[in-house]
Amino acid sequence: MVLLKLKGLLQKQNKNIMASSFIPATVIENYQWTERLFSLKLKAELQPFVAGQFVRLQVIIDGKAFAKSYSLVNAPSEPDAEIYFNIVPEGKVSTALGALAAGDKLEISQPAVGFFTLNEIPDAKHLWMLATGTGLGPYLSILKEHTVWQRFEKIILVHAVPLAKELTYSELIQRFRDDYPDQFQFISIVSREKHAGSLRGRIPHLIETKQLEEQAGLEINRDNSHIMLCGNSGMLNDSKKILKEQRDMDRHLRHKAGHVSAEQYF
Repeated sequence: MVLLKLKGLLQKQNKNIMASSFIPATVIENYQWTERLFSLKLKAELQPFVAGQFVRLQVIIDGKAFAKSYSLVNAPSEPDAEIYFNIVPEGKVSTALGALAAGDKLEISQPAVGFFTLNEIPDAKHLWMLATGTGLGPYLSILKEHTVWQRFEKIILVHAVPLAKELTYSELIQRFRDDYPDQFQFISIVSREKHAGSLRGRIPHLIETKQLEEQAGLEINRDNSHIMLCGNSGMLNDSKKILKEQRDMDRHLRHKAGHVSAEQYF
């Protein structure tokens, strides 16, 4: 029943993405994790949405409006919007967002839209959530909801970053560990330096060599697994290629059931 209601909401909200409009938002906090990573909390009149969906943030720069899409980190049950973003070199919107402080004004699109949601994913025994960088954001929103814990026996969250200091949201992830010790695993990957407890390398290589599965103690295959991919295009394309060639796992489409769902995040 819950999934049917969510599906109805998702279909209604995505009927016409272009119908979304901007509304005022006020910065509550702009938390800086590193020199380039931020979590922006906003007060705004949010419409109902489904965990995993995204909005657009709009700022005025030199008298012109610029907007960019970002997934919501907050759960639908939480009142304030939260965006996890990185400052992109020469990126007008991300640079402007990084400079915001409590009390500053901007605009946020409503309603949230997108199909990177649980009700678009077929049933499976194990759910693998693989992210690079700020691609972690939509997974955190999904994991805050009860539905994901009711649907899957095992949930493996994988976060790959260049440097260990970019392994953010550790307290929230630890809370998932504490609340679901037999159901949830977190695997960190650091590519540019050694970090105790983390794998090293790119996600596609760690899938290909089965190091990811060895770390989790679980097998990735088409019979028991669904893979969610969120992050840079290189990770998405290479991972989909390896999963298809090695495991015969196809991309999941609305008109054709498969085993891999992807959201290109940057």
